[in-house]
Amino acid sequence: MRIEASGIATALLLWCVGAAVPGQVRAAQALYPGVGRTLRLHYRAEWRGFHAGNVVVDFQLPPTESSYGQAQVFLQTVGFVSTLYRVENLYRVRFSPAYCVQSVVYDVRERGKQRRIEFSFDNVARKIFYQEMDLRVSKVVESKQLDVPPCIYDEVSGLAWLRTIELPPGASAEAYVTNGKKAVRARVDALARESIETPAGIYDTIRYEAHLFNGVLHRRKGRLFVWLTADERKLPVQIQARMRFYIGTVTVQLAKEELL
Repeated sequence: MRIEASGIATALLLWCVGAAVPGQVRAAQALYPGVGRTLRLHYRAEWRGFHAGNVVVDFQLPPTESSYGQAQVFLQTVGFVSTLYRVENLYRVRFSPAYCVQSVVYDVRERGKQRRIEFSFDNVARKIFYQEMDLRVSKVVESKQLDVPPCIYDEVSGLAWLRTIELPPGASAEAYVTNGKKAVRARVDALARESIETPAGIYDTIRYEAHLFNGVLHRRKGRLFVWLTADERKLPVQIQARMRFYIGTVTVQLAKEELL
């Protein structure tokens, strides 16, 4: 099983819905006590009954409407799964007060692969510049440019935005999302209210489906679900990627949260 940004990590880097507007920092600050501090979320990944990996998400809001926020996601396989496919990936993103992506640095270490993926947004040209380097040979293996709208989200900044809006069961929304190589208009559906138990506790949640697979943003066939608490925090407590039978289902659950 290959666990990468288009699998477990993408679920945690879930995306956004709708157009960004000024003033959202003030709305979002209510979700994060101590603006300028870091919210750290620890997740446990399960695959076919095994403890497959651990994910740690650090998220820091911009302290003002003229500065940038940042987030970091560290993904590591453990135990039996690590013997099958060793992964130690680090994803870092900077975003505007409206959660529009500004830059991404993604260090990929999977089995024998060592890659650094970087892309940045040019606000004047309205372009994203993408570069992928093979660190083993210090060689650029791919580079490209994308024309994009004035505000576009990666899958991490989108999760932050999603937590600030109201999307009740039965509602849907769309937004522009990018992974640096491709920019698409993707849809998220709010499906149902459900009670979810994780290692961190029992939560009343709303289940959403993000349409990122099946050739939308990622080529893999599958379905991606996220459960956010049905309160003012909208904390992401469970994410699930349901892939084709030979990969199966990967479930990521909140284990602990910290305010640093």
